[in-house]
Amino acid sequence: MLIPVLESVMNLICSHGSEFYFACHSFFMSYYACACCFHLIKFRADEELVDQKKYLEDSCRPKCVKPLLEYEACVKRVEGDDSGHKHCTGQYFDYWFCIDKCVAPKLFSKLK
Repeated sequence: MLIPVLESVMNLICSHGSEFYFACHSFFMSYYACACCFHLIKFRADEELVDQKKYLEDSCRPKCVKPLLEYEACVKRVEGDDSGHKHCTGQYFDYWFCIDKCVAPKLFSKLK
């Protein structure tokens, strides 16, 4: 709808001589390109964005079962610790390292 309006305005205003036409034509063509880009940006802004990393992490979980089981076993061992000195940070990071290693090669091709 915007394109025919711009074309008719451009033809009406730019019909007053050759020098003026070229200056006017270049202005309207750049405006036309900006209007088209704005329309595309507005259209994309209305779309609901989805975090692709979460879906890729879910697909990689079966490949990282061993570190997950080690982490869960550690959590069970540590639950009874009243001193607060024991933790499962190493196992937690091992699990997420496995997930990230699986996700990283696939993620950048999914980003827009």
